[in-house]
Amino acid sequence: MTGTELAHGLFNVLETGDTKLAAEVVAADFRNREAAVAPSACSIPGPAGVLASGAWMRAAFSRLRFPITGITVDDGQVWVRLRMQGHHTGPFVRFRDGSLDQAVPATGRQIDFEQIHVLAVRDGKVITHEAVRDDITMLGQLGVFPPSPATALRMITWKLTGKAAHAAADVTAQAQAAALTASSR
Repeated sequence: MTGTELAHGLFNVLETGDTKLAAEVVAADFRNREAAVAPSACSIPGPAGVLASGAWMRAAFSRLRFPITGITVDDGQVWVRLRMQGHHTGPFVRFRDGSLDQAVPATGRQIDFEQIHVLAVRDGKVITHEAVRDDITMLGQLGVFPPSPATALRMITWKLTGKAAHAAADVTAQAQAAALTASSR
């Protein structure tokens, strides 16, 4: 596959959870530098980690899409400019060192913001991923930054009532289940 095809394939996997495509575009030793804020299953090397990452994002954002607006391929690297779009219909849970950091209850809001991704490729597969994302814009679209009073109150209530921890456990289980689909292929 060309670098352009690999980029399109990788983001299609994140949108859909397609295990066959994940095996085609993601190397067994793939590493995702951005997995630090995700459930631990997203750090698993290879297609399993990519499938887990997609499940984590789709748990928070229905109709998740990554329309690509530009691609540059250069000497083993693919630079991808895209937009992350979706509808915030589930809790968006962020992690730090494998533990719950922040849970944003579903707001029903749309997200649409820009990202730049750098993929390293080798032997026709993606081997690493890192990104520069405009997370401040996304958090603003969700009402988290700056915090709207309603969103801040819901987040505090979720934390105090244990709903945030429950959401973190649920999304962690979903990511782990998605990762296991890679090994069942």
